[in-house]
Amino acid sequence: MDSMTDSTRHAGRWTLEDRFASAWHYLPVEVGTGAAGLRVELEYDRAGGAVLDLGCLAPAGFRGWSGGARGSFVIGRDAATPGYLPGEIEAGTWQVAIGVHRVPPDGVPYLVTAEVIQSGADLRLPPAAAAPPAPASRPQQRALPASEGRRWLAGDLHTHTVHSDGVLTVSELAVLAVERGLDFIAITDHNTISHHSELPAAASRYGITLVPGQEVTTDYGHAGALGDIGWVDFRGQPDDWLDATEAAGGLLSVNHPFAGEVSWVHPMRRRPPLLEVWHWSWLDPRWTTPLSWWQAWDPAAIPVGGSDWHRSGSDAPPGRPTTWVQCTGTEPGDVVDGLRAGLVAISAERDGPVLLRHDGDLVAAGADGLILAGPQGPCARVRTDLARLPGTAGPHRLLDASGGTVALTP
Repeated sequence: MDSMTDSTRHAGRWTLEDRFASAWHYLPVEVGTGAAGLRVELEYDRAGGAVLDLGCLAPAGFRGWSGGARGSFVIGRDAATPGYLPGEIEAGTWQVAIGVHRVPPDGVPYLVTAEVIQSGADLRLPPAAAAPPAPASRPQQRALPASEGRRWLAGDLHTHTVHSDGVLTVSELAVLAVERGLDFIAITDHNTISHHSELPAAASRYGITLVPGQEVTTDYGHAGALGDIGWVDFRGQPDDWLDATEAAGGLLSVNHPFAGEVSWVHPMRRRPPLLEVWHWSWLDPRWTTPLSWWQAWDPAAIPVGGSDWHRSGSDAPPGRPTTWVQCTGTEPGDVVDGLRAGLVAISAERDGPVLLRHDGDLVAAGADGLILAGPQGPCARVRTDLARLPGTAGPHRLLDASGGTVALTP
């Protein structure tokens, strides 16, 4: 202890029995009146594959989550580590939240040190990164046939920043998305909404729609909560996430339901309205696994796509795949409304072939030479760069010569 901080230490060993009891455990920290901030550090032995997640709850509720991406955080009145919410440092019992994610058979020893900081000068938060300049130019928007008063916006509904386990700031990600010709992206950091406060300014600065989002993340599946709906408590059940998202006017998507160890295995009483049918992990477009999962889970679910961007080399870049949404405007709520109405199409690339519905027809853009496939299989050849084809019911796809999917529409 020194004159400017009051330190609390928790040490022990998390065991498999602790994980069986609960995925989340809480270590109390008493905070007195007038504190300027809280600094927490988690140390543990990562040998044997141990993974512990880190977060924080204040007396008034959620204050942040960084999962396994960080081993420490600082929360102050005016600033905080990405993933955490700055604001009043309430007096009372705070909780350091520990997610017991992976535990080796002999357990994992840990040490948590929490310091209540009395002076703002002692927060020692690094300065915020300078916002990059806006790109000097951007790719021209594609003009696709749309209903009167609407236009098709190209975007990505699944991206991450430094507020969880990504490497780019909100501004840096916005610039990258603009450079790739996208009109919108949803920023869906894991189990936190600390990035939401940065979105309006970055959207205005770079001329792109930034949709607030949160990837509700657990061992048994991830879900994308889209819209300006506040924090969704990931410690509840998926039906609770769906109820909370709907009550606040947002939309919930099952993310990458067929993606290795992060596949969706949660049971649910009801089905969310959206399903991330096309995720970067669809490595071979000839595979029909995503389509079979969609039809088995809920054929009525609105299909969407997401790159799951974190960093270069680990996933696909933003817009691969591209989700197209037919919108009346360019506000985040307009994108959510277009999704809710099912006015959606997905393409492998922003500048690649697109298949969409317009005035009762199917329209294939940039698809000369491709094959149209419906619910019963291949049904027509596309012979022009902008072709109108009979708009029969059910999901349709554009296939290349190998049978790989390059675009789809519900």
